Amino acid sequence: MARILIVYHSRTGGSRQMAEAAEQGARAEIATALIPAAEAGPEDLLRADGYIFCAPENLAALSGVMKDFFDRCYYPVLGQIEGRPYAQMICAGSDGAGAARQTARVAQGWRLRQVQEPLIICTHAQTPEAILAAKTIPETDLSRCRDLGAALGAGLSMGVF
Repeated sequence: MARILIVYHSRTGGSRQMAEAAEQGARAEIATALIPAAEAGPEDLLRADGYIFCAPENLAALSGVMKDFFDRCYYPVLGQIEGRPYAQMICAGSDGAGAARQTARVAQGWRLRQVQEPLIICTHAQTPEAILAAKTIPETDLSRCRDLGAALGAGLSMGVF
């Protein structure tokens, strides 16, 4: 049975909520694994048939813990996961474009196949207090995350990807 790996990092809860919603959507279609970036490793990537990467944007870049995941896993799986589908979700205070570009560059190096444009959820957190505060992602946005998970899951289970 095909399997989706969802790797996420979250310090204030926004990305975690998004990743959990994507996992709920995917679980209805396919086997899933939801693993924090600090705990995920190359063996998790090798066991999966598709991926969802979910992280916050910090200072216009991918969060450090998510970047660490990519740094630890890049070379151990290089040449072994080409062509597998992936999607990404970014929890951002403003535009999220910097983090999305960084994730796409790593995925391009691995020769993964992007099957959806990045899903960027903007929290509009612009003050130090708002940036550091616990996040609550609105249901309308969580629904979009569930849809992303379900679409990737369905595509994998039907052999579209």
